Amino acid sequence: MTRYLVLLHFTERGLKNINMSTARAHAFAKAAKKAGVAIEGQFWTVGRYDGALILGAENRGSIHALIAALASAGNVRAEALEAFTDAEFDANSGN
Repeated sequence: MTRYLVLLHFTERGLKNINMSTARAHAFAKAAKKAGVAIEGQFWTVGRYDGALILGAENRGSIHALIAALASAGNVRAEALEAFTDAEFDANSGN
């Protein structure tokens, strides 16, 4: 399984409509399910980032397309980091 940690920053538009943030998140969850992407975690944060997602899918393309759709809606900017469990990391690093 491919997994990504996605760090989010609200755009000006997202901040202007912050009261709709959870409704947008619920719509995003429905779109993710339809795309075959599991949301393992969806969080609002305080600090350097405004939110974080943990997404998993059988292929990277599904996650990339979902992140692109999220960013193109204009409410957040996304920074995606591929993430690995310890076993996945060991398998990929030759350990």
